[in-house]
Amino acid sequence: MATYNKRGYKEPKEKVKEDAGAFVEEQVNVDEKDSTTAAVFSKLDESANKTEDWVQKNQKMIISVLGGIAIVVVGYLLYQKFVVAPKEDTAAEEMFIAQQNFKKALDAPKPDSLYNLALNGSEGKFGFAKIAEEYSGTDAGNMANYYAGVSYLNLKKYPEAIASLEKYKGKDVMTGTLAVGLIGDAYAQQGKNAEALEQYLKAVGMNANEFTTPRFLMKAGQVELAMGKKADALKHFTELKEKYELSPEASNVDALIGLAQ
Repeated sequence: MATYNKRGYKEPKEKVKEDAGAFVEEQVNVDEKDSTTAAVFSKLDESANKTEDWVQKNQKMIISVLGGIAIVVVGYLLYQKFVVAPKEDTAAEEMFIAQQNFKKALDAPKPDSLYNLALNGSEGKFGFAKIAEEYSGTDAGNMANYYAGVSYLNLKKYPEAIASLEKYKGKDVMTGTLAVGLIGDAYAQQGKNAEALEQYLKAVGMNANEFTTPRFLMKAGQVELAMGKKADALKHFTELKEKYELSPEASNVDALIGLAQ
């Protein structure tokens, strides 16, 4: 039997079963790196907030500290300008006469009186000893220690020479090395060979040059010979001959090498 659809008839669609009111959560994949970065920024924000809080709570203290630093800096600059600089000028003026006496003593046949004038003063001006004391902390006062040490050494006042030369802070390589070696001379003149050798070797190692190095290599070797240290003396005499053959000391070193062998 034929079946006819009524006009307007539609075939019913298949019902989709769905739980009423059910919430379907969409799964989201979170990159682990994004999570870590977020945590880091979160911690940074927390740290920044804590820092801001600390600054706010300690504003007065911070301002006081910064103000104190500014006062110290300004004070130092003013001290340098109005105290140290004029003191340097005065010390240099005082030292002029002493330096003149020192230079004359270097060429005088009987220099002791001139060294004494250089040390103790003349013509109403201080000598090196007083300048070093009164103007300590200045360049002129420091240099006065060197001149005083050399003057004492030439006057055979060896403990005083050592004391002055030890106070000298060598601003240039040459006088700094010479001061150390001259302390060695002062010890050697007192028969203190071990102390003298220590100073000579220190001077040798300070600054290799054609003037002081061969001089103190020679002195070190001579003291070592006197102490019976022939092997050490031979080493230093040989170094002098091979490295500083044009120096005045090298002209006499062969005889010393023979003694050390």
